[in-house]
Amino acid sequence: MDDTEYQSRTTGYIKNPDNNAELTSKIEEFKKISTYVSGGYDDAPSFQNLTKHLESIEAKYKGGDVNRIFYLALPPSVFVSVGKQIRDNCYSSKGVNRIIIEKPFGKDLESCRELLSSLKKSWTEDETFRIDHYLGKEMVKNILVLRFANVAMGSGWDRNSISNVQITFKEPFGTEGRGGYFDEFGMIRDVLQNHLLQVLSILTMERPVSFASEDIRDEKVKVLRCIPPIERKDTLLGQYVAANGKPGYLDDDTVPKGSVCPTFAATTLWINNERWEGVPFILKAGKALNEAKVEIRVQFKDVTQGIFKDISRNELVIRIQPSEAVYLKMNAKTPGLNFRAIPTEMDLTYKRRFTDTKIPEAYEALILDALKGDHSNFVRDDELDVAWKIFTPILHWIDGKNGTPPKPAPYPYGSRGPKELGAFIESFGYKRSAEEYSWPTTSMSNL
Repeated sequence: MDDTEYQSRTTGYIKNPDNNAELTSKIEEFKKISTYVSGGYDDAPSFQNLTKHLESIEAKYKGGDVNRIFYLALPPSVFVSVGKQIRDNCYSSKGVNRIIIEKPFGKDLESCRELLSSLKKSWTEDETFRIDHYLGKEMVKNILVLRFANVAMGSGWDRNSISNVQITFKEPFGTEGRGGYFDEFGMIRDVLQNHLLQVLSILTMERPVSFASEDIRDEKVKVLRCIPPIERKDTLLGQYVAANGKPGYLDDDTVPKGSVCPTFAATTLWINNERWEGVPFILKAGKALNEAKVEIRVQFKDVTQGIFKDISRNELVIRIQPSEAVYLKMNAKTPGLNFRAIPTEMDLTYKRRFTDTKIPEAYEALILDALKGDHSNFVRDDELDVAWKIFTPILHWIDGKNGTPPKPAPYPYGSRGPKELGAFIESFGYKRSAEEYSWPTTSMSNL
């Protein structure tokens, strides 16, 4: 690419529907300071050429410090070679150096450890930022405040009050020609082992000593160490098939013929500590489903039987995307003369409650953190190691390393997932709300 093509690619997706003059000016300003240098991943002269280019830019700096951040949005297979070449040829001797690495961080526990140890030969843990963009999402960061800044929330946050927890990730599209990449990693590696497990760790960790990055990450590691490896009986796998005019997973030319790679996975994790013993945490993720949604659903236990029977359970729902919201599903008396309890909610929907505010994209927040040197929302090496311990046995089973791989259950493109899903989550104690309930509004004419 030349600079013109590069700048067209980097700015082509910036949204400016009203042709705002200030934003247009900022985009042009960005183009002027954005340049492209071509080179090989494992080619020392290419990185030496990059250094010359960096030095030509830095020669215009007024101060003496030269700080460099290297962002590796690259295939994991070249992390080590590129990291070494940068360290050997592009490392600044006059300031701070940091390296940002995109997931996936390996494919299992062994490959993760190999990757970690190889990178550590070139980069210290303090210089390394392993990015998982879910840690930059507004509602994920808000969990810490919801839990630890509210006595009303914290008092019932344990196995005595909570029946089960679901963390759900839904995409309404399939692999769309990216089947070759996806088939190598699958839904568990792509979403559950990183994004959803990160959400789980923040949802269940103990109160940190402070908001300092290491204090937060210490607590995340502690709770993850209490989770035993996932068992096969606690796992449901699915693969979408053609429906509603859409092709099935195996119809994608980039997918290997006869692949048994799951495009849907539901796994149940258990936390063996005093707070969470016996509470099932169900992580669910799938492609080609009926909607785009990421949410946490904490379902509380039934009220004591007596004056109320068969009423809906309380649920705390944290909608991560789209339409960020937190709502507590609770029972209230129907308006009017009847004395009947119906489910309703206390609702904090961000776009209604907070006016004139812009929620930054996750990557915006995380790259700013990397510039500041704040590791709070990045994945530490020991955290990564224990995360792979939880998932590696089930991944080896799916990969066929322990005999014949399981065949995922088929589900139609655009559905809620495999037909077995309802029975699966109900087997872990989940109870559905009354049929007449719907969020965010319920029509009283239907009651």
